[in-house]
Amino acid sequence: MTEPVTRKREGRPHGRTESHGRTESNGRAEKRGRAESEEERADRQWAELVQEIRVAQTGVQILFGFLLTVVFTPAFQGLEQTDKTIYIITVVLGSTATGALIGPVSFHRIVSGRRIKNKAVSWASRLTFLGLVLLLATLCSALLLVMRVATHNAFAPWLVAGVFAWYLLCWFVLPFWARWKHTD
Repeated sequence: MTEPVTRKREGRPHGRTESHGRTESNGRAEKRGRAESEEERADRQWAELVQEIRVAQTGVQILFGFLLTVVFTPAFQGLEQTDKTIYIITVVLGSTATGALIGPVSFHRIVSGRRIKNKAVSWASRLTFLGLVLLLATLCSALLLVMRVATHNAFAPWLVAGVFAWYLLCWFVLPFWARWKHTD
């Protein structure tokens, strides 16, 4: 068996060597992140965030576009006041989700070249997370409206609650569990 190739890195505390992405200290291997500068990390995080936003932004914009057309259909006038209120809430939620998910683009454009990409990535990440929460609310509100109109059944809120729980599991519970379980 061959020993892993190790090399001393300048600036490392005495007694620490790097070996294939791991740092060894006093014979113990510690997992290390990527060997990248702050600027490189910010660039990578920005690129990853933009890809994530593209997925969510497309969905929320299509949903919002359809929501905007509902009010102009003849069936809208025949809706109960409760359903019209749910519709208005859904449109406002869709609008705010769209704003939060487009916000990082504007943020980046305004601060680009100011050497604050780390902060821009942090704020854009927060806006994206807020956009996902608002998208969750929009989807559940829209589903509630559709289920109420389609079924006229008291079971609709329970169905929406089940879908809401599914969204929470997929979008938040599993990622936070993985983060807690597999990171320091």
